[in-house]
Amino acid sequence: MSELIVAARWIVTGVRDRYTPEIVEDGAVLARDGVIVKVGTREDVEREAPGAEVLDYGDHVMLPGFVNAHHHVGLTPLQLGSPDLPLELWFAGRIPARRIDLYLDTLYSAFEMIASGITTVSHIHGWMVGGYEALHGGATKVLDAYRAIGMRASYSYAVREQNRLVYEADEDFCARLPEPLRSDLGKYLASQAMPFESHMKLFDELTGENEGQRLTRIQLAPANLHWMSDDGLVEMAKRSRETGAPMHMHLVETAYQKEYARRRTGKTALRHLYDLGVLSPRMTLGHGVWLNEEDVDIAAETGTCVCHNCSSNFRLRSGVAPLNAFEAKGLNVGMGLDEAGINDDRDMLQELRLVLRAHRTPGMDDAVPTCPQVLKMATEAGAKTTAFGTEIGRLEKGRFLDAVLINWKTATYPFQDPDMPMLDAVMQRAKTNAVDAVLVDGKTIYENGKFANVDRDAVLEEIAQILSKPRSDDDIRRRKLGQDVYPHVKTFYDGYLDGESREPFYQPSSRI
Repeated sequence: MSELIVAARWIVTGVRDRYTPEIVEDGAVLARDGVIVKVGTREDVEREAPGAEVLDYGDHVMLPGFVNAHHHVGLTPLQLGSPDLPLELWFAGRIPARRIDLYLDTLYSAFEMIASGITTVSHIHGWMVGGYEALHGGATKVLDAYRAIGMRASYSYAVREQNRLVYEADEDFCARLPEPLRSDLGKYLASQAMPFESHMKLFDELTGENEGQRLTRIQLAPANLHWMSDDGLVEMAKRSRETGAPMHMHLVETAYQKEYARRRTGKTALRHLYDLGVLSPRMTLGHGVWLNEEDVDIAAETGTCVCHNCSSNFRLRSGVAPLNAFEAKGLNVGMGLDEAGINDDRDMLQELRLVLRAHRTPGMDDAVPTCPQVLKMATEAGAKTTAFGTEIGRLEKGRFLDAVLINWKTATYPFQDPDMPMLDAVMQRAKTNAVDAVLVDGKTIYENGKFANVDRDAVLEEIAQILSKPRSDDDIRRRKLGQDVYPHVKTFYDGYLDGESREPFYQPSSRI
């Protein structure tokens, strides 16, 4: 049995409510075999385990490790040649993307996440080609990469049964295209198709293979309403009930998806999910930008979670999720960086500030986000959306010791008035250069800019060498396919939103 004490000037064990962080000054955490057994003053904790190894961070703030509750890829779409188009056009813009080994790709974004204090990620995989064996092999590479670097991952492979490019059946969209584009796109979309039963087989096999793993677990991901049949949604909800695995589903990310739901079901997307009986605390809705007032009430009633992806929503012109309304109704809201943050990286410290700022509506009431509230989104609330649940997200007895140590002097130099609450100061001022150490499972996986288990420089150089080579024949074909199909996708959505009326939850400006 290994014993470890981590001492810090302040330990933020969690958040009591949207105003109140729980803080131990001159505190320490005792972990045995990676699990916390005591949190208290340094004197009390050291008395409990006099022979334990001690890590002393005497001028640091210790926070629960952050949870990136919505993530997809390593190198960003922009890096691989896809600009920040509106989401529905962005799918066509992703077709030409260069491909890279998934093990290396996963390590790339893991480096960025860990360096900003992220200890757990909800990795929602998708868009692979090659059939079941290729998908299983790709999933294994992703999971192996997270285990190699020492990071927690709650992995899912997104199920897409239909409508893979636009919001209608693949064959109907392709039928209106000229040849040879019709055949080329049809083959490309077919290469991504896999029977629903094979998706469930993949979930079952990955679940079995990861049983007993400390760092990797498996969950379910019905990709989105337009990508799923009702039968598929009901079956996945049944599998979730039987196994206890949580589900993560993109929903009403854009106004176009809201309109698709109306055309398909005659009601809102969330009301349709409610009527199908698939909502519960095991379901997380990624984005939720276009949920209406009744939808928010339904989510609160059913305990359904939401993952707020603020950067992504700005970048892809999706809108601004009504976070203040979510909070007022008591929804559990996590935080995700999606494909990449506002600066095309995975910086959770920066995302904390973006969420704090994006919802500061005009007025003087108390409805805007607070620092404790946003910290909870990035820790405990996000943890509840993953397969790790209440085993992470707080620094308290019985949970895994996953933590980030932020250097107070680096974060606040040259001065910080002591009247300002410590948590407010560190959340609003700390950059990644203040992240001195990151622990997962009681092990230091990152310290002073160095990764304990993987050579970052070597991985980045290998990626650079691979992608510096000329495009392959397949790359060239997909590049042309993406360019050729783009105008047809744009035409498909002409007039799609005609007649839609909107009344926002809150307004940042006024024309009249």
